[in-house]
Amino acid sequence: MEYSIQPFHDHAIYISYGEDIREDYLHYSQTIIAELDRNQPIGYVEAIPGYNNLTIFYDPIKIAEEYKTTQMQQTFINTIESMLKNIGEIKATERDVVAIPVCYDEEYGPDLTYVAKFHNLSIEKVIELHSETIYTVHMLGFAPGFPFLGGMDQRIATPRKTTPAPAIPAGSVGIAGIQTGVYPIETPGGWQIIGRTPLSLFQPHMHPPSLLIAGDKLKFYPITKEEFMELEGKKYDYITQ
Repeated sequence: MEYSIQPFHDHAIYISYGEDIREDYLHYSQTIIAELDRNQPIGYVEAIPGYNNLTIFYDPIKIAEEYKTTQMQQTFINTIESMLKNIGEIKATERDVVAIPVCYDEEYGPDLTYVAKFHNLSIEKVIELHSETIYTVHMLGFAPGFPFLGGMDQRIATPRKTTPAPAIPAGSVGIAGIQTGVYPIETPGGWQIIGRTPLSLFQPHMHPPSLLIAGDKLKFYPITKEEFMELEGKKYDYITQ
């Protein structure tokens, strides 16, 4: 895998693979994270994957104390580069498919009609295209537990809103460009909202607090308003396929 390493502030480095959204980038990041967790380099704190990159945070004070150096960042970069040269075969981790119920009714998906008209599709076709795909969680970000999902059908890729909404309800399922995702908490946002899940994807009192992590697979399945109200309030009661 080709990559470049750059400094990122004074306590992190940034590994970039390319510009695209690709699953092999995710698998490479997970391989690196597993290696970091196994070897625990001096100063290592945590690693956070992006669509096509990995940010690794470190403690410069620990590096300075251990290596008696003022070049903490370069020392850490050298350690990571040495580790990357010795990484073996990259393998995808097998995951169950998490099934997420979504009510695509316009009460919960106020932008569903817009998305359908934007692509000259029926509402039913948009729902079909959105719910028939198995998605990959590439990263969490923007808000706690917010999953950025890869694999959405290009036929329903829709630009973000020009003016973000001041409050998107928790559980809202949206589209922004070629991405789709779920708002785990109420927050402002500019994604096109096409439905809502009654499940809670983020609960700070739980461990782990997020239902999903990078590398997970998920599939949405349509439910009625009646089923939504019946399931509302349930938390981690999800099923796998």
